[in-house]
Amino acid sequence: MKRIFLYQLVALCFLVLAGCSRNGDVTKEQAQKIGISWKLITNFIEPAHSFDAKFTLRNGSDFTLDGTNWALFFNMSPRPIQRNKTPQPAIIEHLNGDWYKMVPGKDFKLAPGDSIIVNYTGTEGVIKETDAPMGLYFVFYDKEGKEKEIVQVADFKVEPFVAKEQILRGKDDLVPLPTAEQRYKDNLKFTKLGAEQLLKIIPSPVKMSAGTETFTLDSKANVFYQKGLEKEAKYLIEKLKTVTGTDFPIREGLPTTTTAEAPSIVLNTGTVSVNGIAKEAYKLGVNASGVNITGSDAAGVFYGIQSLLQLVPTESYQKPAPSILLGHIQVEDAPRFHFRSMHLDVGRNFQTKESIKRVLDLLASYKVNHFLFYTTEDEGWRVEIDGLPELTDVGAHRAHMSGIGAPALHPSYGSGPVANDEGKYGSGYYTRADFIEILKYANDRHIKVIPEVNFPGHALAAIKSMEARYERLMKEGKEKEANEYRLIDPEDKSVYLSAQAYKNNTVSVARESTYHFFEKVVDEFAKMYKEAGLTMDTFHTGGDEVAEGAWTKSPMAIKLKAENPEIKEFRDLQTYFFRKLLPRLEKRNLKVHGWEEVALTKTNAGIYNANPEFVGHPVVPYVWNNVYDVDLGNRLANAGYQVVLCNVTNFYFDMSYNNDPKEPGLYWGGFVDTRDNWAFAPFNMFRTTEQTALGKPMKEEFVGKQQLKPEARKNIIGIEAQLWCETVKGRDMMEYSILPKLMGFAESAWAAERKWENVADDAARKKMIDEGWNVFANSIAQRHMPRMRFVNGGYNYRLPMPGAVVEGGMLKANVELPGLAIRYTTDGSEPTAKSPVYEAPVKASGTIKLKSFDMAGRASRTSVVAAQ
Repeated sequence: MKRIFLYQLVALCFLVLAGCSRNGDVTKEQAQKIGISWKLITNFIEPAHSFDAKFTLRNGSDFTLDGTNWALFFNMSPRPIQRNKTPQPAIIEHLNGDWYKMVPGKDFKLAPGDSIIVNYTGTEGVIKETDAPMGLYFVFYDKEGKEKEIVQVADFKVEPFVAKEQILRGKDDLVPLPTAEQRYKDNLKFTKLGAEQLLKIIPSPVKMSAGTETFTLDSKANVFYQKGLEKEAKYLIEKLKTVTGTDFPIREGLPTTTTAEAPSIVLNTGTVSVNGIAKEAYKLGVNASGVNITGSDAAGVFYGIQSLLQLVPTESYQKPAPSILLGHIQVEDAPRFHFRSMHLDVGRNFQTKESIKRVLDLLASYKVNHFLFYTTEDEGWRVEIDGLPELTDVGAHRAHMSGIGAPALHPSYGSGPVANDEGKYGSGYYTRADFIEILKYANDRHIKVIPEVNFPGHALAAIKSMEARYERLMKEGKEKEANEYRLIDPEDKSVYLSAQAYKNNTVSVARESTYHFFEKVVDEFAKMYKEAGLTMDTFHTGGDEVAEGAWTKSPMAIKLKAENPEIKEFRDLQTYFFRKLLPRLEKRNLKVHGWEEVALTKTNAGIYNANPEFVGHPVVPYVWNNVYDVDLGNRLANAGYQVVLCNVTNFYFDMSYNNDPKEPGLYWGGFVDTRDNWAFAPFNMFRTTEQTALGKPMKEEFVGKQQLKPEARKNIIGIEAQLWCETVKGRDMMEYSILPKLMGFAESAWAAERKWENVADDAARKKMIDEGWNVFANSIAQRHMPRMRFVNGGYNYRLPMPGAVVEGGMLKANVELPGLAIRYTTDGSEPTAKSPVYEAPVKASGTIKLKSFDMAGRASRTSVVAAQ
């Protein structure tokens, strides 16, 4: 009897322990058995431009999820969430930015082995896999509601976007569905050209004439350089070594009759003017005597070197050999715009110092001479600042936090709950030494780095960092020091939502400490430039997207407004901030760049007008908005501002190439491909702004809008490409977003005005654009992109998917960049470099898969077409 009782007791204990496991604490191992899938159901619901989606939770653990013991956190491309029309077992809450939370209802129960669906709706259509939830993690709570365990979701799946209502943003989305058949139709206007018709150099030189003879360049050729061009000479021989495997002898001074017996490469400066432009101009000649590059300055020589390197056959990059065969050629060249820039955001997702250097090399290759380094954002502060350690101790790291009020940064863009988690890109910064190294590296490539600190909005990382500093010093009893760089009014109860859905990302413009902070940061940047042997003469202050409602319930701002009756509305405090900051930067001999809002005022009706107040000051607005305010760039230039054009429809590298759900990127400004970067008329922007983000023709939008006045053309000082990095994770995605778009941008920035830019007739202009683009597309496909496979160890450039149809049992295929090889299979397997090459219509049946390949062996994603 006793033994039977013991067995019963052991069995009872086992049941009790099992019950504790199922209803008590959850282990990480068990939590990771909870699977989640997410599906976009449709974008075709009311109200218009809304989406319907669902989460499915599958409990593979032995732990019961109830209404109190868990919550699910995740990031998702920020969109306001709508109230559920029907009760759901859990609700989705927006926390801040792109940070969301699933909260169970009080009656929620998900037992082991069960599954449950949570439906929700939100604003703005969702059409990309990169829009979907990411970085999911559970927080488990104890009986008192305290956080007990944080576990990242190991089993998460995004269901594919396949139906029309998942791929289009709503019923008014006019962009065609991204099918193989549609691609084929779009590509019919493009044809493959022969090698003799291709552009040898991108961006296109002003003048170029090629001979029929060739010159063999090998290490017998001395590299002579004029004094002052040592950096350029060393750069050249380093690049030549990568394609020959040998060191070229280098000598200071120009060749004499004694030293010039052998072929040579000569680098020198002299009087050069092309198209009336001397700065950065060069002449390049290749003949039987060798190579001669004469620049008007060192930058001109450097750009002549870049053109020479593009003349090297791709085969030499692919298979280095001791000698290079160069065709005889004469080039005369100078840039259309002196200001040619690319912007890179490392705040949203961090990029390593080595990746930045690779970008700088790319920019140098295509003669881009400015780099706007976006080192601060709501989601991260990325440069070490002496005396303010919290900026990187706090502001450079993202991790789970219990609420948005904590002096820390919450997860964004899938960075997850753990700071510095490998492969998540949410944490990281450049030390002072790193930044100085980047400055030197850029300067050696004739690139000016322009740092940006975005105020008064987009400032959450700075705010949180300085709040952490404030709390630390207050605990030490140092109240004066604690307030020295504080950025907020602690009593501010304003309610607002920024463009990226932040509720607390705007600094107080009523605190002197805010301006003191900005000056401190600027001065520390200037010191780093000095240590790099440079002078910082330009600073970008951001100044964009301050949300309506900011400062309205700040006692400090209310007092400031009352004391300054010229401030009519709270939104006018944005101009007040810039007005007060500008003289402090002018005193430091800085040119002050900023986004377009720094030169605008806003009416109660939401209309932006050029603000004449800062005309005549060293203020340069960068204008991106040519979709919602189509003539804004023209108006600011006409008002007397020097302007940098950053048109979203042409130059936003973060806009997705097209509406394929698997093609990464954003699309609020439309889809932007390499052709859009190439087809830009800076003085006639309306002619190259073709449609709205939803595919509606834009021509009607231009009626009654300001054209650029002839005398204001001089105020367009340059153009800039933008890479915002919400969807960019790591080096490969960054390079995919940049290439080949950068090639099209470089043509718009450097090459002389194209004839079609001044053709008013739509049909005639479009015909000329199509003809010009066909040449450019062939050139990058056949000659220029394959070279990128080998430069710097190889870049991750994008190749387009083929278009294809099956008509009458015959497969027809093409590609938007003619000259790429199309390979296909009919047995369901993935095409490889050994698959048949499509050359002409061919009989085919079944499911056909196709990929485009370049001569370097890189391939596109797979295109699928089914034979009827």
